[in-house]
Amino acid sequence: MFVVGITGGIGSGKSAATDYLQLQGITVVDADLASRIIVEPGKPALATLANTFGSHLIQSDGTLDRRALRNVVFADATKLKQLEAITHPAIADEIRQQLAQSRSPYTVLVSPLLLETAQHEMTNRILLIDAPEALQIARASQRDQASSEQIRAIIAKQMSRKERQQRSHDIVLNDGNLEKLHQAIYALHQQYLSLATHHV
Repeated sequence: MFVVGITGGIGSGKSAATDYLQLQGITVVDADLASRIIVEPGKPALATLANTFGSHLIQSDGTLDRRALRNVVFADATKLKQLEAITHPAIADEIRQQLAQSRSPYTVLVSPLLLETAQHEMTNRILLIDAPEALQIARASQRDQASSEQIRAIIAKQMSRKERQQRSHDIVLNDGNLEKLHQAIYALHQQYLSLATHHV
């Protein structure tokens, strides 16, 4: 199986890229979605989180109170490490399961933390959707109804743009319109189809 990892900072346009590839018939496994699946009611990771950080994290309908969890771990590096130790292995298992079920010519794994976690080890090639920081801030603040200061704080916590560029095989600079992005992605799609054909 040939797996292309797609990553990029907040507001870079990862979703626009993966939406387009899905239209080309490519299976997209989303790490963010996997992270939500593993804490659904009845899942082992949810019970572990409640035991570790307190049952107040479970809402009356049995779902995880994400905001409460964020408040617990945000300011405490030790608790954040505890959270990652619980969730990262479970997320990795969910991703592996979804990748194994894919039947498209190649499969995409999209993750904002692809390079920060061991997730990149599940890929054969890494595509970075890149954008200038000013554009990231403008897009993300408009999409998330957040202030530019909040978006800057998120960017500051993410891997630097330069390091992402150095660790990626392919880079698409998403600084224009959707058509320009689609053209760049289509060219890479053809390349990935060819690579997948020769991949054993």
